[in-house]
Amino acid sequence: MTTESDSVRPRGRPRAGVSVEVFAATLRTVDELGYARATVERIAASAGIAKTTIYRRWPSKGALVVDCLLDAFGPAPVASPRRAEQLTALVGWIAAKIAEPGVGDAFAGVFSDAVSDPELRVVLSTRLQDPYRRALQEALGEPESRVLFLIDVVVGTLLHRMGMTGAPMVETDVDALTAMVLASFGAE
Repeated sequence: MTTESDSVRPRGRPRAGVSVEVFAATLRTVDELGYARATVERIAASAGIAKTTIYRRWPSKGALVVDCLLDAFGPAPVASPRRAEQLTALVGWIAAKIAEPGVGDAFAGVFSDAVSDPELRVVLSTRLQDPYRRALQEALGEPESRVLFLIDVVVGTLLHRMGMTGAPMVETDVDALTAMVLASFGAE
């Protein structure tokens, strides 16, 4: 038998699945309002939680967005043993993820904020970029500087297009970007 006191959750106790709810609300809010207007307060309201619940897990909107992007992107597709296939899959994967509702805007917004926020820049580079850089270094057998250049070229180009047009890069242009990457990195 359950009593009323058994069903009441203690204050401040973490709820299972709150990250999933918050990440979905973050992307939804960014997609609807844009990155700048997607405040922690609005994200919390969209998730149906108190903003203090968000701040208990993430110290800032930037840190929240970085973790949200990690969740949205998941692991890099580097399973193919052939370099050309890895690079083709990688460019297509990044382009597709950036095209998802809210993801490109969130990525561009947090990246833009990091330009003038050294603490966020550290979070962005260590939490978001470094895991992918390490995975790509291992998969491609390239030094850090080359992998960072690859990331800069692909992500920078895709975000620039979205920023300039308000839309993700079209498939023919993604194919052209892939061809450029293969010309520079494709030799095994």
